[in-house]
Amino acid sequence: MEGTLSGAEAIVQTLVDTGVEVCFGNPGTSEMHIVAALDRYPQLRGVLCLFEGVATGAADGYGRMTGRPAATLLHLGPGLGNGLANLHNARRAGTPVLNLVGDHSMEHKALDSPGESDIDAIAGSVSAWICRPADTASLGRDVAEAVGATMGGQSSSACCTGTSGAVATVIVRADLSWSEGVVPTAVVPARPARRTLEESVSVVEKVLRSGEPVALLLDGDALTERGLNAADRIAQVTGARMFCPTWPAHLRRGAGVPTVTPLAYRGEDVEVQMDGMRHLILAGARPPVATYGYPGKSGELTPPGVQIHVLAEEFVSSVDGLLELAERLAAEVEPRLAARARPELPKGVLTVDNWAWVVGGLLPEGAIVCDESITAGLGTLSAATAGAPAHDVLGLVGLALGQGLPLAVGAAIACPDRSVICLEGDGGAMYTPSALWTHAHEGLDITTVVLNNRSYAILREELKRVGGRRGGRDSRRMLDLTQPKLDFVALSEGMGVPASRARTAEELAEQFAAALTRPGPHLIEAVLTAE
Repeated sequence: MEGTLSGAEAIVQTLVDTGVEVCFGNPGTSEMHIVAALDRYPQLRGVLCLFEGVATGAADGYGRMTGRPAATLLHLGPGLGNGLANLHNARRAGTPVLNLVGDHSMEHKALDSPGESDIDAIAGSVSAWICRPADTASLGRDVAEAVGATMGGQSSSACCTGTSGAVATVIVRADLSWSEGVVPTAVVPARPARRTLEESVSVVEKVLRSGEPVALLLDGDALTERGLNAADRIAQVTGARMFCPTWPAHLRRGAGVPTVTPLAYRGEDVEVQMDGMRHLILAGARPPVATYGYPGKSGELTPPGVQIHVLAEEFVSSVDGLLELAERLAAEVEPRLAARARPELPKGVLTVDNWAWVVGGLLPEGAIVCDESITAGLGTLSAATAGAPAHDVLGLVGLALGQGLPLAVGAAIACPDRSVICLEGDGGAMYTPSALWTHAHEGLDITTVVLNNRSYAILREELKRVGGRRGGRDSRRMLDLTQPKLDFVALSEGMGVPASRARTAEELAEQFAAALTRPGPHLIEAVLTAE
Protein backbone atom coordinates (compact mmCIF):
# COMPACT_ATOMS: atom_id res chain seq x y z
CA MET A 1 0.00 0.00 0.00
CA GLU A 2 3.06 2.23 -0.09
CA GLY A 3 2.41 5.62 -1.68
CA THR A 4 -1.37 5.15 -1.77
CA LEU A 5 -2.46 6.44 1.65
CA SER A 6 -3.33 9.82 3.02
CA GLY A 7 -1.82 10.79 6.34
CA ALA A 8 -5.12 10.07 8.10
CA GLU A 9 -5.32 6.63 6.47
CA ALA A 10 -1.73 5.90 7.47
CA ILE A 11 -2.59 6.78 11.08
CA VAL A 12 -5.58 4.45 11.12
CA GLN A 13 -3.70 1.69 9.28
CA THR A 14 -0.88 1.94 11.83
CA LEU A 15 -3.35 1.73 14.70
CA VAL A 16 -4.92 -1.38 13.19
CA ASP A 17 -1.55 -2.99 12.52
CA THR A 18 -0.39 -2.34 16.09
CA GLY A 19 -3.48 -3.96 17.60
CA VAL A 20 -5.62 -0.94 18.49
CA GLU A 21 -9.26 -1.93 17.96
CA VAL A 22 -11.38 0.94 19.35
CA CYS A 23 -11.35 4.71 19.01
CA PHE A 24 -13.50 6.77 21.40
CA GLY A 25 -13.96 10.17 19.83
CA ASN A 26 -15.40 13.63 20.04
CA PRO A 27 -13.79 15.01 16.88
CA GLY A 28 -13.89 18.41 15.21
CA THR A 29 -12.85 19.93 11.90
CA SER A 30 -9.13 19.26 12.33
CA GLU A 31 -9.84 15.52 12.77
CA MET A 32 -12.34 15.02 9.94
CA HIS A 33 -9.85 13.28 7.67
CA ILE A 34 -9.21 10.71 10.41
CA VAL A 35 -12.97 10.24 10.83
CA ALA A 36 -13.33 9.67 7.08
CA ALA A 37 -10.50 7.13 7.15
CA LEU A 38 -12.51 4.93 9.52
CA ASP A 39 -14.74 3.95 6.59
CA ARG A 40 -11.78 2.24 4.96
CA TYR A 41 -10.78 0.33 8.12
CA PRO A 42 -13.74 -1.42 9.79
CA GLN A 43 -11.22 -3.20 12.05
CA LEU A 44 -11.04 0.02 14.10
CA ARG A 45 -14.37 0.59 15.83
CA GLY A 46 -15.29 4.23 16.16
CA VAL A 47 -17.42 5.13 19.19
CA LEU A 48 -18.98 8.58 19.36
CA CYS A 49 -18.96 10.33 22.74
CA LEU A 50 -20.75 13.65 23.23
CA PHE A 51 -18.14 14.99 25.62
CA GLU A 52 -14.39 14.47 25.63
CA GLY A 53 -14.40 13.39 29.28
CA VAL A 54 -16.61 10.49 28.26
CA ALA A 55 -14.17 9.49 25.51
CA THR A 56 -11.15 9.53 27.83
CA GLY A 57 -13.01 7.75 30.63
CA ALA A 58 -14.20 5.08 28.20
CA ALA A 59 -10.63 4.54 26.99
CA ASP A 60 -9.62 4.11 30.63
CA GLY A 61 -12.29 1.46 31.22
CA TYR A 62 -11.34 -0.39 28.04
CA GLY A 63 -7.65 -0.38 28.92
CA ARG A 64 -8.23 -1.56 32.49
CA MET A 65 -10.17 -4.59 31.27
CA THR A 66 -8.00 -5.57 28.29
CA GLY A 67 -4.52 -4.35 29.21
CA ARG A 68 -4.35 -2.82 25.71
CA PRO A 69 -4.78 0.79 24.64
CA ALA A 70 -7.82 2.26 23.02
CA ALA A 71 -7.41 5.50 21.08
CA THR A 72 -9.18 8.75 21.81
CA LEU A 73 -9.81 11.31 19.07
CA LEU A 74 -9.94 14.83 20.49
CA HIS A 75 -10.30 18.29 18.96
CA LEU A 76 -7.48 20.78 19.56
CA GLY A 77 -6.40 21.96 23.00
CA PRO A 78 -9.90 22.69 24.35
CA GLY A 79 -11.05 19.18 23.47
CA LEU A 80 -8.05 17.65 25.21
CA GLY A 81 -8.67 19.96 28.17
CA ASN A 82 -12.25 18.71 28.45
CA GLY A 83 -10.91 15.17 28.76
CA LEU A 84 -8.24 15.87 31.37
CA ALA A 85 -10.06 14.74 34.52
CA ASN A 86 -10.52 11.18 33.28
CA LEU A 87 -7.04 11.15 31.76
CA HIS A 88 -5.85 11.98 35.26
CA ASN A 89 -7.77 8.95 36.54
CA ALA A 90 -6.22 6.82 33.78
CA ARG A 91 -2.72 8.05 34.64
CA ARG A 92 -3.21 7.23 38.31
CA ALA A 93 -4.59 3.82 37.37
CA GLY A 94 -1.65 3.03 35.09
CA THR A 95 -3.99 2.46 32.15
CA PRO A 96 -2.68 2.35 28.56
CA VAL A 97 -4.41 5.15 26.64
CA LEU A 98 -3.44 6.68 23.29
CA ASN A 99 -4.67 10.21 22.61
CA LEU A 100 -4.84 11.51 19.05
CA VAL A 101 -5.29 15.26 19.24
CA GLY A 102 -5.86 17.21 16.06
CA ASP A 103 -4.18 20.55 15.53
CA HIS A 104 -4.44 23.33 12.96
CA SER A 105 -2.50 23.08 9.74
CA MET A 106 0.93 24.70 9.71
CA GLU A 107 -0.20 27.77 7.76
CA HIS A 108 -3.32 28.26 9.87
CA LYS A 109 -1.48 28.08 13.19
CA ALA A 110 0.30 31.31 12.37
CA LEU A 111 -3.06 33.15 12.27
CA ASP A 112 -3.74 32.56 15.99
CA SER A 113 -7.36 31.57 15.31
CA PRO A 114 -9.89 31.21 18.16
CA GLY A 115 -9.14 27.51 18.78
CA GLU A 116 -5.34 27.94 18.94
CA SER A 117 -3.75 26.93 22.27
CA ASP A 118 -0.67 25.31 23.78
CA ILE A 119 -1.69 21.67 23.30
CA ASP A 120 1.69 20.39 24.45
CA ALA A 121 1.34 22.11 27.82
CA ILE A 122 -2.18 20.74 28.32
CA ALA A 123 -1.06 17.23 27.35
CA GLY A 124 1.96 17.40 29.62
CA SER A 125 -0.14 17.38 32.78
CA VAL A 126 -1.35 13.81 32.16
CA SER A 127 0.91 12.27 29.50
CA ALA A 128 4.11 10.38 30.09
CA TRP A 129 4.87 10.51 26.35
CA ILE A 130 4.05 13.36 23.95
CA CYS A 131 4.86 13.58 20.28
CA ARG A 132 4.26 16.01 17.40
CA PRO A 133 5.04 14.28 14.09
CA ALA A 134 7.16 16.74 12.11
CA ASP A 135 6.31 15.49 8.63
CA THR A 136 4.56 12.71 6.74
CA ALA A 137 7.70 10.55 6.76
CA SER A 138 7.58 10.29 10.57
CA LEU A 139 3.81 10.06 10.96
CA GLY A 140 3.41 6.27 10.93
CA ARG A 141 6.53 5.70 13.00
CA ASP A 142 5.49 8.18 15.67
CA VAL A 143 2.00 6.70 16.02
CA ALA A 144 3.48 3.20 16.32
CA GLU A 145 5.93 4.40 18.98
CA ALA A 146 3.07 6.03 20.86
CA VAL A 147 1.24 2.70 20.99
CA GLY A 148 4.42 1.13 22.33
CA ALA A 149 4.77 3.89 24.94
CA THR A 150 1.32 3.16 26.36
CA MET A 151 2.48 -0.40 27.01
CA GLY A 152 5.76 0.57 28.66
CA GLY A 153 7.88 0.80 25.51
CA GLN A 154 10.55 3.43 24.98
CA SER A 155 10.76 6.07 22.30
CA SER A 156 13.81 6.86 20.22
CA SER A 157 12.24 9.70 18.27
CA ALA A 158 13.98 13.03 18.70
CA CYS A 159 10.70 14.94 18.39
CA CYS A 160 9.21 13.28 21.47
CA THR A 161 9.38 14.08 25.18
CA GLY A 162 9.33 11.48 27.91
CA THR A 163 10.56 7.91 27.88
CA SER A 164 7.66 5.62 28.83
CA GLY A 165 4.26 5.68 30.41
CA ALA A 166 0.63 4.63 30.37
CA VAL A 167 -0.89 7.71 28.69
CA ALA A 168 0.62 8.79 25.37
CA THR A 169 -0.48 11.76 23.29
CA VAL A 170 0.15 12.32 19.58
CA ILE A 171 -0.62 15.82 18.28
CA VAL A 172 -1.38 15.67 14.56
CA ARG A 173 -1.55 18.76 12.37
CA ALA A 174 -4.44 18.76 9.92
CA ASP A 175 -2.13 19.24 6.91
CA LEU A 176 -0.35 15.99 7.79
CA SER A 177 -3.72 14.19 7.90
CA TRP A 178 -4.74 15.38 4.45
CA SER A 179 -1.33 14.85 2.82
CA GLU A 180 -0.98 11.96 0.35
CA GLY A 181 1.66 9.28 -0.17
CA VAL A 182 2.19 8.39 3.49
CA VAL A 183 3.52 5.00 4.61
CA PRO A 184 2.06 3.30 7.73
CA THR A 185 4.26 1.64 10.33
CA ALA A 186 3.36 -1.54 12.17
CA VAL A 187 6.39 -2.01 14.40
CA VAL A 188 5.76 -1.38 18.09
CA PRO A 189 8.97 -0.87 20.09
CA ALA A 190 9.71 -3.73 22.47
CA ARG A 191 9.16 -3.23 26.17
CA PRO A 192 12.26 -2.82 28.29
CA ALA A 193 13.69 -6.08 29.57
CA ARG A 194 12.48 -6.96 33.04
CA ARG A 195 15.00 -6.57 35.81
CA THR A 196 15.87 -9.50 37.98
CA LEU A 197 13.67 -10.18 40.99
CA GLU A 198 16.32 -12.03 42.94
CA GLU A 199 17.66 -9.22 45.11
CA SER A 200 14.26 -7.70 45.87
CA VAL A 201 12.63 -11.06 46.64
CA SER A 202 15.48 -12.13 48.91
CA VAL A 203 15.23 -8.98 51.03
CA VAL A 204 11.46 -9.32 51.39
CA GLU A 205 11.79 -13.04 52.15
CA LYS A 206 14.02 -12.25 55.14
CA VAL A 207 11.43 -9.78 56.45
CA LEU A 208 8.64 -12.34 56.09
CA ARG A 209 10.71 -15.00 57.86
CA SER A 210 11.62 -12.65 60.72
CA GLY A 211 8.46 -13.34 62.68
CA GLU A 212 7.79 -9.63 63.10
CA PRO A 213 4.31 -8.30 62.21
CA VAL A 214 4.05 -7.55 58.48
CA ALA A 215 1.43 -5.97 56.22
CA LEU A 216 1.25 -6.55 52.47
CA LEU A 217 -0.11 -3.62 50.43
CA LEU A 218 -1.13 -4.97 47.02
CA ASP A 219 -1.94 -3.05 43.84
CA GLY A 220 -1.60 -3.37 40.08
CA ASP A 221 -1.15 -6.94 38.86
CA ALA A 222 -0.88 -8.11 42.48
CA LEU A 223 -4.68 -7.71 42.62
CA THR A 224 -5.29 -10.22 39.84
CA GLU A 225 -6.46 -13.69 40.83
CA ARG A 226 -2.90 -15.05 40.42
CA GLY A 227 -1.46 -12.30 42.56
CA LEU A 228 -4.06 -12.68 45.31
CA ASN A 229 -3.65 -16.47 45.37
CA ALA A 230 0.10 -16.10 45.86
CA ALA A 231 -0.26 -13.35 48.47
CA ASP A 232 -2.73 -15.39 50.49
CA ARG A 233 -0.41 -18.40 50.54
CA ILE A 234 2.32 -16.13 51.89
CA ALA A 235 -0.04 -14.63 54.48
CA GLN A 236 -1.06 -18.03 55.81
CA VAL A 237 2.54 -19.01 56.54
CA THR A 238 3.81 -15.65 57.81
CA GLY A 239 0.73 -14.12 59.42
CA ALA A 240 0.99 -11.08 57.15
CA ARG A 241 -2.12 -8.93 56.73
CA MET A 242 -3.29 -8.25 53.16
CA PHE A 243 -4.46 -4.77 52.16
CA CYS A 244 -5.24 -2.95 48.91
CA PRO A 245 -5.94 0.74 48.16
CA THR A 246 -9.34 2.13 49.11
CA TRP A 247 -10.33 2.37 45.45
CA PRO A 248 -7.99 0.18 43.36
CA ALA A 249 -7.85 0.52 39.60
CA HIS A 250 -8.78 -3.13 39.01
CA LEU A 251 -9.51 -5.70 41.70
CA ARG A 252 -10.63 -9.31 41.26
CA ARG A 253 -12.83 -10.35 44.18
CA GLY A 254 -15.77 -12.47 45.32
CA ALA A 255 -16.39 -16.19 45.72
CA GLY A 256 -13.41 -18.33 44.71
CA VAL A 257 -10.91 -15.48 45.17
CA PRO A 258 -8.82 -14.73 48.29
CA THR A 259 -10.10 -11.80 50.33
CA VAL A 260 -8.07 -8.60 50.60
CA THR A 261 -9.00 -5.70 52.89
CA PRO A 262 -9.22 -2.18 51.40
CA LEU A 263 -7.38 0.51 53.31
CA ALA A 264 -9.78 2.82 55.07
CA TYR A 265 -10.43 6.23 53.54
CA ARG A 266 -9.76 8.15 56.75
CA GLY A 267 -6.20 8.37 58.00
CA GLU A 268 -7.12 7.65 61.61
CA ASP A 269 -8.80 4.42 60.52
CA VAL A 270 -5.68 3.38 58.59
CA GLU A 271 -3.69 3.87 61.80
CA VAL A 272 -5.96 1.31 63.45
CA GLN A 273 -5.52 -1.13 60.55
CA MET A 274 -1.73 -0.78 60.73
CA ASP A 275 -1.53 -0.92 64.51
CA GLY A 276 1.26 -3.18 65.71
CA MET A 277 2.91 -3.57 62.30
CA ARG A 278 6.71 -3.46 62.05
CA HIS A 279 7.05 -3.85 58.27
CA LEU A 280 5.02 -2.80 55.22
CA ILE A 281 5.74 -4.61 51.95
CA LEU A 282 4.64 -2.81 48.78
CA ALA A 283 3.68 -5.13 45.92
CA GLY A 284 2.79 -2.89 42.99
CA ALA A 285 1.62 -0.20 45.42
CA ARG A 286 2.76 3.24 46.53
CA PRO A 287 3.29 4.05 50.22
CA PRO A 288 -0.12 4.99 51.64
CA VAL A 289 -0.86 8.68 52.07
CA ALA A 290 -3.94 10.64 53.06
CA THR A 291 -6.11 11.81 50.19
CA TYR A 292 -6.04 15.38 51.46
CA GLY A 293 -4.11 17.43 53.97
CA TYR A 294 -5.83 18.48 57.19
CA PRO A 295 -4.79 21.08 59.78
CA GLY A 296 -2.34 19.63 62.26
CA LYS A 297 -2.30 16.12 60.75
CA SER A 298 0.42 14.31 58.83
CA GLY A 299 -0.43 13.09 55.36
CA GLU A 300 1.81 10.02 55.68
CA LEU A 301 -0.19 6.98 56.78
CA THR A 302 2.68 4.58 57.47
CA PRO A 303 2.99 4.58 61.28
CA PRO A 304 6.30 5.73 62.80
CA GLY A 305 8.74 2.88 63.21
CA VAL A 306 7.28 0.78 60.37
CA GLN A 307 9.88 -0.12 57.74
CA ILE A 308 8.79 -0.03 54.10
CA HIS A 309 10.07 -2.63 51.63
CA VAL A 310 9.40 -2.68 47.86
CA LEU A 311 8.88 -6.12 46.38
CA ALA A 312 9.29 -5.17 42.73
CA GLU A 313 10.91 -2.14 41.16
CA GLU A 314 9.88 -0.41 37.92
CA PHE A 315 9.34 -2.76 34.95
CA VAL A 316 9.22 -5.79 37.25
CA SER A 317 5.94 -7.63 37.70
CA SER A 318 4.66 -7.69 41.27
CA VAL A 319 2.77 -10.90 40.60
CA ASP A 320 6.04 -12.55 39.56
CA GLY A 321 7.57 -11.51 42.87
CA LEU A 322 4.61 -12.83 44.85
CA LEU A 323 4.67 -16.14 42.99
CA GLU A 324 8.38 -16.54 43.69
CA LEU A 325 7.90 -15.74 47.38
CA ALA A 326 4.97 -18.15 47.60
CA GLU A 327 7.10 -20.96 46.20
CA ARG A 328 9.89 -20.20 48.67
CA LEU A 329 7.70 -19.79 51.73
CA ALA A 330 4.51 -21.75 51.10
CA ALA A 331 5.15 -24.31 48.38
CA GLU A 332 2.60 -26.80 49.73
CA VAL A 333 -0.03 -24.27 50.82
CA GLU A 334 -3.28 -23.70 48.93
CA PRO A 335 -4.88 -20.24 48.90
CA ARG A 336 -7.95 -19.60 51.04
CA LEU A 337 -10.81 -18.79 48.71
CA ALA A 338 -13.81 -16.71 49.69
CA ALA A 339 -16.95 -18.82 50.08
CA ARG A 340 -20.02 -18.08 48.01
CA ALA A 341 -22.50 -16.45 50.35
CA ARG A 342 -25.41 -14.37 49.16
CA PRO A 343 -26.59 -11.86 51.77
CA GLU A 344 -30.24 -11.81 52.71
CA LEU A 345 -31.98 -9.07 50.76
CA PRO A 346 -32.88 -6.14 53.02
CA LYS A 347 -36.33 -4.62 53.37
CA GLY A 348 -37.67 -1.15 54.00
CA VAL A 349 -36.69 2.31 52.84
CA LEU A 350 -33.35 2.63 51.07
CA THR A 351 -30.50 4.05 53.13
CA VAL A 352 -26.75 4.37 52.82
CA ASP A 353 -26.48 1.26 54.98
CA ASN A 354 -28.69 -1.19 53.07
CA TRP A 355 -28.62 -0.49 49.32
CA ALA A 356 -25.28 -2.29 48.77
CA TRP A 357 -26.69 -5.52 50.20
CA VAL A 358 -29.24 -5.57 47.39
CA VAL A 359 -26.42 -5.39 44.83
CA GLY A 360 -24.42 -8.03 46.70
CA GLY A 361 -27.43 -10.32 46.83
CA LEU A 362 -28.08 -10.13 43.09
CA LEU A 363 -24.69 -9.49 41.46
CA PRO A 364 -24.28 -11.85 38.48
CA GLU A 365 -21.33 -14.13 37.79
CA GLY A 366 -18.45 -12.37 36.05
CA ALA A 367 -19.87 -8.86 36.48
CA ILE A 368 -17.71 -5.77 36.05
CA VAL A 369 -18.48 -3.20 38.74
CA CYS A 370 -17.54 0.39 37.95
CA ASP A 371 -17.61 1.96 41.40
CA GLU A 372 -18.09 5.69 41.88
CA SER A 373 -20.47 5.30 44.81
CA ILE A 374 -18.07 7.27 47.06
CA THR A 375 -19.64 7.90 50.50
CA ALA A 376 -22.74 5.81 49.76
CA GLY A 377 -20.66 2.67 49.31
CA LEU A 378 -17.61 3.37 51.43
CA GLY A 379 -18.76 1.54 54.52
CA THR A 380 -20.80 -1.30 53.05
CA LEU A 381 -20.05 -2.20 49.42
CA SER A 382 -16.97 -4.32 50.06
CA ALA A 383 -18.69 -6.39 52.77
CA ALA A 384 -21.93 -6.70 50.82
CA THR A 385 -20.25 -8.17 47.74
CA ALA A 386 -17.55 -10.26 49.46
CA GLY A 387 -19.41 -13.54 48.89
CA ALA A 388 -20.98 -12.66 45.55
CA PRO A 389 -19.91 -14.61 42.46
CA ALA A 390 -16.42 -13.69 41.28
CA HIS A 391 -16.35 -10.27 39.66
CA ASP A 392 -14.05 -7.33 38.84
CA VAL A 393 -14.17 -3.91 40.49
CA LEU A 394 -12.85 -0.78 38.79
CA GLY A 395 -12.35 1.99 41.34
CA LEU A 396 -11.98 5.76 41.38
CA VAL A 397 -8.22 5.61 41.86
CA GLY A 398 -7.57 9.22 40.84
CA LEU A 399 -10.59 10.64 42.71
CA ALA A 400 -11.60 12.89 39.78
CA LEU A 401 -15.39 12.66 39.73
CA GLY A 402 -17.27 11.85 36.54
CA GLN A 403 -15.51 8.56 35.91
CA GLY A 404 -18.22 5.94 36.51
CA LEU A 405 -20.55 6.35 33.53
CA PRO A 406 -17.72 6.70 30.95
CA LEU A 407 -15.67 3.90 32.52
CA ALA A 408 -18.66 1.59 32.06
CA VAL A 409 -18.69 2.38 28.32
CA GLY A 410 -15.13 1.15 27.88
CA ALA A 411 -15.62 -1.91 30.09
CA ALA A 412 -18.75 -2.95 28.20
CA ILE A 413 -17.07 -2.61 24.81
CA ALA A 414 -14.01 -4.49 26.06
CA CYS A 415 -16.10 -7.36 27.48
CA PRO A 416 -19.41 -7.51 25.59
CA ASP A 417 -20.28 -10.92 27.05
CA ARG A 418 -20.24 -9.67 30.67
CA SER A 419 -22.70 -7.57 32.67
CA VAL A 420 -21.40 -4.14 33.58
CA ILE A 421 -22.76 -2.54 36.75
CA CYS A 422 -22.15 1.18 37.25
CA LEU A 423 -22.61 2.36 40.83
CA GLU A 424 -22.74 6.14 40.64
CA GLY A 425 -23.22 8.94 43.14
CA ASP A 426 -25.68 11.68 42.24
CA GLY A 427 -23.05 14.42 42.19
CA GLY A 428 -20.58 12.36 40.14
CA ALA A 429 -23.30 11.42 37.65
CA MET A 430 -23.82 15.08 36.76
CA TYR A 431 -20.23 15.48 35.58
CA THR A 432 -20.60 13.19 32.55
CA PRO A 433 -24.33 12.44 32.06
CA SER A 434 -23.95 12.39 28.27
CA ALA A 435 -22.25 9.01 28.66
CA LEU A 436 -25.78 7.62 28.95
CA TRP A 437 -26.36 8.59 25.33
CA THR A 438 -23.36 6.47 24.33
CA HIS A 439 -24.75 3.60 26.46
CA ALA A 440 -27.90 3.75 24.32
CA HIS A 441 -26.22 4.57 21.00
CA GLU A 442 -23.96 1.51 21.24
CA GLY A 443 -26.61 -0.75 22.85
CA LEU A 444 -24.28 -1.57 25.75
CA ASP A 445 -25.25 -4.01 28.51
CA ILE A 446 -24.81 -1.58 31.39
CA THR A 447 -27.02 -1.34 34.48
CA THR A 448 -26.47 1.97 36.23
CA VAL A 449 -27.58 2.58 39.81
CA VAL A 450 -27.51 6.28 40.71
CA LEU A 451 -27.41 6.71 44.48
CA ASN A 452 -29.36 9.89 45.04
CA ASN A 453 -28.92 11.39 48.49
CA ARG A 454 -29.55 14.88 47.08
CA SER A 455 -26.26 16.35 48.26
CA TYR A 456 -22.51 16.33 47.92
CA ALA A 457 -22.31 14.16 51.02
CA ILE A 458 -18.56 13.68 50.87
CA LEU A 459 -18.03 17.46 50.80
CA ARG A 460 -20.23 17.97 53.82
CA GLU A 461 -17.93 15.66 55.74
CA GLU A 462 -14.79 17.31 54.33
CA LEU A 463 -16.03 20.77 55.38
CA LYS A 464 -16.27 19.46 58.92
CA ARG A 465 -12.86 17.76 58.85
CA VAL A 466 -10.93 20.82 57.68
CA GLY A 467 -12.43 22.84 60.52
CA GLY A 468 -14.79 24.92 58.45
CA ARG A 469 -17.85 26.27 60.19
CA ARG A 470 -21.05 24.81 58.81
CA GLY A 471 -24.72 25.52 59.00
CA GLY A 472 -24.80 28.89 57.27
CA ARG A 473 -27.09 29.52 54.32
CA ASP A 474 -24.31 29.94 51.74
CA SER A 475 -22.32 26.86 52.76
CA ARG A 476 -25.49 24.74 52.71
CA ARG A 477 -26.34 25.96 49.23
CA MET A 478 -22.87 25.00 47.96
CA LEU A 479 -23.38 21.36 49.04
CA ASP A 480 -27.10 20.90 48.38
CA LEU A 481 -28.63 19.25 45.28
CA THR A 482 -32.34 19.86 45.98
CA GLN A 483 -33.07 23.26 44.47
CA PRO A 484 -34.16 22.01 42.01
CA LYS A 485 -34.21 18.27 42.72
CA LEU A 486 -32.35 16.16 40.16
CA ASP A 487 -34.57 13.78 38.19
CA PHE A 488 -32.32 11.00 36.92
CA VAL A 489 -35.21 9.04 35.44
CA ALA A 490 -36.13 11.93 33.16
CA LEU A 491 -32.49 12.63 32.35
CA SER A 492 -31.80 9.00 31.48
CA GLU A 493 -34.88 8.55 29.33
CA GLY A 494 -33.99 11.77 27.55
CA MET A 495 -30.70 10.10 26.59
CA GLY A 496 -32.45 6.96 25.35
CA VAL A 497 -31.78 4.74 28.39
CA PRO A 498 -34.84 3.13 30.05
CA ALA A 499 -35.04 4.18 33.69
CA SER A 500 -36.94 3.59 36.92
CA ARG A 501 -36.90 4.88 40.48
CA ALA A 502 -36.55 2.87 43.70
CA ARG A 503 -37.31 4.20 47.17
CA THR A 504 -37.29 0.88 49.05
CA ALA A 505 -34.92 -2.06 49.14
CA GLU A 506 -37.66 -4.26 47.70
CA GLU A 507 -38.12 -1.92 44.72
CA LEU A 508 -34.39 -1.76 44.09
CA ALA A 509 -34.12 -5.56 44.16
CA GLU A 510 -37.01 -5.98 41.74
CA GLN A 511 -35.74 -3.35 39.32
CA PHE A 512 -32.09 -4.44 39.51
CA ALA A 513 -32.97 -8.09 38.87
CA ALA A 514 -35.18 -7.13 35.94
CA ALA A 515 -32.50 -4.92 34.38
CA LEU A 516 -29.97 -7.76 34.53
CA THR A 517 -32.25 -10.01 32.47
CA ARG A 518 -32.83 -7.52 29.66
CA PRO A 519 -30.22 -6.67 27.03
CA GLY A 520 -29.04 -3.11 26.62
CA PRO A 521 -28.62 -0.26 29.10
CA HIS A 522 -30.83 0.57 32.07
CA LEU A 523 -30.71 3.11 34.87
CA ILE A 524 -32.18 2.91 38.36
CA GLU A 525 -32.39 6.01 40.53
CA ALA A 526 -32.02 4.74 44.10
CA VAL A 527 -33.36 7.42 46.42
CA LEU A 528 -31.52 7.15 49.74
CA THR A 529 -33.30 8.30 52.87
CA ALA A 530 -31.33 9.68 55.79
CA GLU A 531 -31.74 7.57 58.92
